[in-house]
Amino acid sequence: MEPLQRYVAEEIATDHAEGFLARREALRRLGLLGLGAGAATALLAACGSGEQTPTPVPVTATTTAGAPPGSAAAVPTTPITYPGQDGRTLRGAWAAAAEPRGAVLVIHENRGLTDHIRSVAGRFAGAGYSALAVDLLSDRGGTGAFPDPAEATAALTATPQDRLLADLRAGLDELSLRAPGKKLGATGFCFGGGLTWLLLATGTPGLAAATPFYGPFPDNGDLSGTKAAVLGIYAAQDNRVNASRPAAEAALRRAGLTYRIFTAPDANHAFFNDTGTRYQPVAAAEAWRQVTEWYGTRLG
Repeated sequence: MEPLQRYVAEEIATDHAEGFLARREALRRLGLLGLGAGAATALLAACGSGEQTPTPVPVTATTTAGAPPGSAAAVPTTPITYPGQDGRTLRGAWAAAAEPRGAVLVIHENRGLTDHIRSVAGRFAGAGYSALAVDLLSDRGGTGAFPDPAEATAALTATPQDRLLADLRAGLDELSLRAPGKKLGATGFCFGGGLTWLLLATGTPGLAAATPFYGPFPDNGDLSGTKAAVLGIYAAQDNRVNASRPAAEAALRRAGLTYRIFTAPDANHAFFNDTGTRYQPVAAAEAWRQVTEWYGTRLG
């Protein structure tokens, strides 16, 4: 099993263990990833077999689940197409800042280019950073061709890593054309956070900054091919992803990169997604503040 496929499979098993997925649904999703019944059952057992009641989403008086950070100034996104490698046509959502200070590539979670990810691109534009949210399912007709999010996830994990990276680089090229002369950043979430680390580890001289959200660091990742300033976003309760954090920090130090690690207290994996079960509005607001501050220093 490829590293990203293994990561997604473990995420499904963790969601089951924490009570967010029924056993039958978890087994169905693992089956879509290509795991046989025996392997899927063993993975669920390894991650904990008890079905629990999901933890309620916390809400404070000043930050509510209905008002995600940055949404007040968000700019509407526009669907676009742009060229990929080998004559392929790629899809994405574009949001132009009125007076751009920089530009950001937004890399989606394992469900594809959802409305939530479009909203993040719009929020970046509202904060002064033109943004392109890529659709890494472009070759399959786009995320909209998958009414079942689990099938979208399976299609993403079946896509060769080299193809995913090529499509992200094409997104950066398009971003440079649409925001000429601006420094570029990359922000990815979960699966997309892992791809952000992979972009950095495979050499991205055109990136000035990156902010991966709770993404797994690649095995033996080497960051010597990038000069990007990195803000790594983690969650205190996200033990699975946090296991790779020491390797990420060691690689950042070896490469001599400017970096900072922010770990959100009292938060778990995917705490920034206001449409998800683990949304933590206080942590999301602080993460957004730190990300926009980071880009304000590094991009323009």
